[in-house]
Amino acid sequence: PEEQNQPPAVRRDSVTLKRIKTAHPLLRDELLEIYNDILERGVGVRFTSVLRTFREQDNLYAQGRFGNPGGIVTYARGGQSYHNYGLAVDFCLLKSNGQVSWNRSEDLDRDGQSDWLEIASAFKLHGWEWGGDWSSFKDYPHVQKTFGYRTPRLLQLKAENRIDDDGYVVL
Repeated sequence: PEEQNQPPAVRRDSVTLKRIKTAHPLLRDELLEIYNDILERGVGVRFTSVLRTFREQDNLYAQGRFGNPGGIVTYARGGQSYHNYGLAVDFCLLKSNGQVSWNRSEDLDRDGQSDWLEIASAFKLHGWEWGGDWSSFKDYPHVQKTFGYRTPRLLQLKAENRIDDDGYVVL
């Protein structure tokens, strides 16, 4: 009976580990540390999106617009998202059976706190901004660390070819 109260085991997610490697080089070590912190809390998480190409961003922007199916999921076109520079992460919960969940109230680790809020808290402890704290448009699965840069400046740096050998804007 006591074993039934134990939360399900949390495993490292190879998809998330692969996506961490696409983050801006200045964030990779910190992102891995945050990921490990989240796992140590007993919370399963998957990073669903880190780096996105401008084309991928434009395709997401087109969703729910211009006669395309689905609902609107972003207000940012290519170059206007911190994902385009490897400075943002979208996430969801990852259950022990491998299924994903976007249920913000789930408490899979059974500690009395929303797992979603535990994930957001882990990022915020490292100085990341959580989209759930925004006043205008709430973006609950989104966190970003901008180093004080706004996307027009990042786009300008990219246009000026101020990039490293892998194509990341030099900050």
